[in-house]
This record gives sequence, C-alpha cells and structure tokens, in this order.
Amino acid sequence: MYGHDTVDFRILALLQENAALSLAEIAATVNLSQNACWRRIRRLEDDGIIKKRVALLDAAKLGVGTTVFVTVRAGEHSEGWLEKFTAAVRKIPEIIEFYRMAGDIDYLLKMQVADIPAYDRVYKALIRAVPLSDVSGAFAMEELKHTTALPLPRSGTA
Repeated sequence: MYGHDTVDFRILALLQENAALSLAEIAATVNLSQNACWRRIRRLEDDGIIKKRVALLDAAKLGVGTTVFVTVRAGEHSEGWLEKFTAAVRKIPEIIEFYRMAGDIDYLLKMQVADIPAYDRVYKALIRAVPLSDVSGAFAMEELKHTTALPLPRSGTA
C-alpha cells in the first residue's frame, strides 16, 4: 500500500463499515472536497485495494445459518488433481471460502448450509469429484466474532 496515506485509510475504514455511504458523507468525514474524495476512492479501486462493494446478508434468515469448517487431506498431490478439486469446489455455492494450507491439513473450506443433511450433500459432491484421503467437518456452535473489515495501518504512510 505504498503511496497511501492516513486519509486513504480513513476512507477505507468508512467503506468497510458501510459501503452505502454517499460520497458527500465520506468527503465530509475525512475533510475533503467531493471531487478529491472521489479521485482517492477511484485510485483505491484502480490499485485493486477496493476489490468490490457488496451487501452482507444474514445467513440464518436465508436458511443457511449452519457454519461448517471442513478440513481436507488430499488423495494425491498433483497439479491435475488440484485443478479438478478446485473446479469442483468452485461449483458448490455452499462453500464460501477455500484455502490451501501448510501443515497437516491440505485444504480448509468454510461452508454455509441449512443443516446436517445439507452438509452431507456437499460432502458427497466433494468425494465424488476427486479422491480424498480424509474429510472432516466441524460445526460452529456459536459465532463469537465475525467481521469483513481488514485491519488497517493506524497512522502515517504504509
């Protein structure tokens, strides 16, 4: 984030909290003209720091309030296997996060499903897609913290 200053970080903090704020509200909060604020936001988008603006939905109210963290050990370690596994995972909308890991676990998936039978359907889709050595699901009992906001530098330039 070289070339970005405290004002940029304040804009980012505001947008992380509420991307629906008007340009006038953001500009007034950071003490800039609307034009100057718009140029900064545009630069943050052009630099890829602001990737996109989205609406955050309530999973429980949409009937997918069960969060499952799934650890996977690969059936093999080849580029072809990884491509096939990645393609399969990307086709499953219940899998909302997907990471390749270092250590004992090869992959970590985060799912939002309606219930255990819904998890089982996703599990079966995964094991049909590619050979897996081990798949283990851990069901979240209670969400204690959840944020989409990234930590930002507190002062100066980065």
